[in-house]
Amino acid sequence: MKLQGCGTALVTPFHPNGSLDEPALRSLVESQLAQGVSLLIPCGTTGEASTLTEAETHRVIEITIEVAAGRAPIFAGCTHNATSQAVHNAKRIAKIPNLTGILTANPYYNRPNQEGQYQHFRAIAEAVHLPILLYNIPGRTATNLLPETVLRLTEIPNIVAIKESSGVMGQITELLANAPSTFSVLAGDDALALPVIALGGTGLVSVASNAIPGPMSLMIAAALSGDWVTARDLNKRYYALMQAHFIEPSPAPIKAVLALLGRCSETLRLPMVPVTEATRTKLEAILQGLNLLPSAEPTRAPKT
Repeated sequence: MKLQGCGTALVTPFHPNGSLDEPALRSLVESQLAQGVSLLIPCGTTGEASTLTEAETHRVIEITIEVAAGRAPIFAGCTHNATSQAVHNAKRIAKIPNLTGILTANPYYNRPNQEGQYQHFRAIAEAVHLPILLYNIPGRTATNLLPETVLRLTEIPNIVAIKESSGVMGQITELLANAPSTFSVLAGDDALALPVIALGGTGLVSVASNAIPGPMSLMIAAALSGDWVTARDLNKRYYALMQAHFIEPSPAPIKAVLALLGRCSETLRLPMVPVTEATRTKLEAILQGLNLLPSAEPTRAPKT
């Protein structure tokens, strides 16, 4: 399996009372596919996976699969810092019909060395029949998966790709220079998508595409086809919005943006909280400058 193009790390919409907003999720998934997104990732970091119950996790994945109806691969987030629990969760999720694969990040908090990470990911991969998308996100997990370890993991048949969010271009370049051609390296940061693709990456897993799936899909498609003029123009136009999604801890800003666009409530689950009014004002100004704001009043989270 070769993963390429623009993927979306989906938010999980909640009603103002904190319950899962299934209609908003269905609408979000449909909008992604209708505007060219080629990979969907429910229940990842952006989807507030750590706050979802087991039943909710299954429901979010099932809805995503149902709405996608085979139009794009779906890799469900499945991360835990205890390897035995990660294996158990992966086996459970792998039973969901029509799921394409599993995304799994570095084991957080424990801070294992490279051998510990290798054994962790190997155990997950060997426990399930589905393809595995590794996720290197040291800013969240305090553990960095180095290129030499990734290269060892590529020898395991169902480990097919990595979402690289280290932000270290030298590290990403080293991986791209040595990874087998069958292995996909996807940028995990919107702002680094073009340099990663220029060096041989096959695409992006985006946060911004929750709000602007069309432009992000066009930008990645242009870069992959060698149309760098178009890719750079789109990157320049939407760069401020891409970066603004990380003014405060994600996914609070992207949920604020989606609320401003009238697509779902801004509601998050603790310990995540809505953005400050100052940040919301900045986000609104960026959207206004891009002519993206609807005339309707946005839906905001209730004040606590």
